[in-house]
Order: sequence, then C-alpha cells, then structure tokens
Amino acid sequence: MTRCLVLGGGGFLGSHICEALLKAGHSVRTFEKERVSRENVRTFFRELEWTEGDFTDPHRIAEVLRGMEVVVHCIGTTLPKSSNENPVYDISSNLVPTLHLLDAAVHAGVRKVLFLSSGGTVYGIPQRVPIPEDHPTEPLTSYGIQKLSIEKYLKLYRHLHGLDYSVMRISNPYGERQRPNASQGAVTVFLYKAMKREPIEIWGDGSVVRDYLHVSDVARAALALLEYKGEFRTFNVGSGAGLSLLQVVESIRKVLGHPVETLFRPPRPFDVPVNILDISRAARELSWRPSVAFDDGLRRSLAYLSQPGPG
Repeated sequence: MTRCLVLGGGGFLGSHICEALLKAGHSVRTFEKERVSRENVRTFFRELEWTEGDFTDPHRIAEVLRGMEVVVHCIGTTLPKSSNENPVYDISSNLVPTLHLLDAAVHAGVRKVLFLSSGGTVYGIPQRVPIPEDHPTEPLTSYGIQKLSIEKYLKLYRHLHGLDYSVMRISNPYGERQRPNASQGAVTVFLYKAMKREPIEIWGDGSVVRDYLHVSDVARAALALLEYKGEFRTFNVGSGAGLSLLQVVESIRKVLGHPVETLFRPPRPFDVPVNILDISRAARELSWRPSVAFDDGLRRSLAYLSQPGPG
C-alpha cells in the first residue's frame, strides 16, 4: 500500500485517479479548494482522507504533504483558450505554487511526483503525426508553456534532490464526471448540448483533429506509473488515433439516434490543426493501451449525463 496525495482529487481527472488508487489498495488523501463540491467522490468519500485549502499557500501544502509517499498533481487554475489573456495569473497560480510544492515534497521525503501535463498543448503545431515524446515543444498558449515549465522543474528537482517523477502528457480526456457546461471538453459539451437538442458550436470548419481518451484509461495509466522504475520520465497518454470535430458530431448523432444541429464560428488562433499522440512508449514500458473505444465511451458518458443531477 502506497500513501498517495492527490492534488485536485475532487475534480474530473483527479476523482477517477483517486477511485482507481483506492480500488488498487492504496491509501488516498485528497487536497481541494475550500467548499468545493464533493459530488465526484460521493460514492467513495468515506474511503478518502479529504483535506482542503489554498494551493498557493505553501504552509498549507507542507502540512498536507506530511507522511505522503507519492503526490499526484492534478491541479490547474487556467484553460488553454483563456491562459493567453493573463499569462501572469497563469504563472502565479500554477507554476509558482508547484515550485513551493516541490520544495515541500523534498523536505517531507516524498518519493515520487506524478504530474498531469498536456499532450494537447505542449507540442504546438506538429511536425509529424503521431507525435512522439521527443517531438519539439513549441506551445501556442501560456497554458502549454507553464505545463512544460513544470516538467522542466521536475527534471531539475530530480537532478538536485533525487525527487523521482513521471509526467503524463494527456491528450483530450472525456467521460463521466466531466462538467457538461464547462469551457473545455468538446466531447462532453457537445454530447450534452445534443442531448438537449441545442446547437453545437464549432470553432472553424470542423476539420480540427484531436486525440480523445476515456478518463478510465487515464486513471489506468496513472496506476501503471505509480511504481514504474524504468528509464523514461515522460509519457504520452492518448488513444493514438484522431477524430475531427465533424466525426465527433457524427458519432454523437449515431449514439443519440437523432439529428444534431451545428453552428460554425471563426477559427481560434491557438487551435493547432491536428494533434494525435504516439503512445508506443507507454505501450512498451507500461504495458498500457487504451481499452475504451470512442463510441463505447460516448455511451458511458450518455448514461452518466442521463442520470438526475449531472449538468
């Protein structure tokens, strides 16, 4: 049993990782901002040690790190599409607190940090597809730059202090517990609008291609990295395949069984034309491959959104 701290454990990705860790027999302490909803962890809340506080408070972070062996860092305060509007906030609320976290982790004797980075933004416009981990990194958003900066600092802290780490460069996760009214997460947002027979807004002509991965496969990858002791530190975590936005809409139409209305908006400058991750390293080193096909994941998301409460 490993004592794990999951930062952002009440969120979409964090709650699934918490649940997977608990099912695997690990001890889990979560850290969330004060008065955040506990709905995502409701079914297993009694198995957690739930803690709250301000991520930007280094003293509070030092407190919750005590006794922990592994830290899973899921906290993020910005979105790719809005981060360029205020890069200073992006850095001050994400990068700087993470450096305080790493300092505290060294002093607390933490063995490993597992960081959820962004395979969808750190590479920028791809020079080749699928995109391997050694591809040049030229982010087009402050969000991608701060994720990449945290990756670099993790490498530095390993060199200086021996703090082990793994980086998950996740593609575009979707699935149960993702907020359907959020500003990101095209699959869930589109599905929810289509369920209500509301028009789906598409930025551009719908040809943008993304790599969509069901959240349960993200959690499985996190479990695999928990005890990984191989030579690599950075892993792409995606489906290894791409779907255009128009293909996503068509899949939703088939799952729902009724027409779906679309509205096309001007393209956004930070949207790269294609992003598909090469996941061969994870397959080889972790014996991990995605297990949920896209249409199956859509059906699971539909069942969740159809319950009383979500949305």
